[in-house]
Amino acid sequence: MPFLETDRLLLRPYRRDDFPAYAAMRADPAVMRFIGGAPLSREEAWGRFLRQAGVWHHLGFGYFAVLDRVTGAFLGEAGFHDVKRTIEPSIEGTLEAGWSLVSPAWGRGIATEAMDAAIGWASAAWPGKRFTAMIEPAHRASIRVAEKLGFRPFAQTAYAGKPVVLFER
Repeated sequence: MPFLETDRLLLRPYRRDDFPAYAAMRADPAVMRFIGGAPLSREEAWGRFLRQAGVWHHLGFGYFAVLDRVTGAFLGEAGFHDVKRTIEPSIEGTLEAGWSLVSPAWGRGIATEAMDAAIGWASAAWPGKRFTAMIEPAHRASIRVAEKLGFRPFAQTAYAGKPVVLFER
C-alpha cells in the first residue's frame, strides 16, 4: 500500500493505533451529518475501520489515514472504495472517492490536497478507471471539493432514503 506526501500531509494506510482518533471522528455529529446522518458508536466505527483495511486487501485501493506532516496529528481520511451500493444508476466497479476530516481541519483545503494526491496515485495505478463520488446536495463544502478536483455531476438519485448527487471524473 502506498504512502503519499504533500506539502502539508502524509497519507498512509491505517494502523490499528489510528482507531481511537478514527472512532472520535465518527462519533462527532458534525462530521457525520452528511455521512449517514448520525454519529457512530465505537462498535460501528470499529466495523467501518476494519472495512477500510479489507478494501485495500481485496481491491488494491482504499482509504488513507490523513495526517499532519509536521505534527503527525490525525486529520481524517481520504481515498476510494467500492462498497457495492444498491443505487441507480450504479457506481459499482468504479473508484468511489470519499473524504472525511475532523472538524478542526475543515476549511483549510486539506480534503482537496489529500484527494488530489490520492487521485494522482490512483490514476497511475488504475489507468482508465472511472472515478465517482456520492454527495448529499446540502453538503456544499464537499461539492466544492469535488468540483475543485474535476468531478462533475451526472445524476441525481437517492441512497438510504436521502437525496444524493452522483459525480464523475
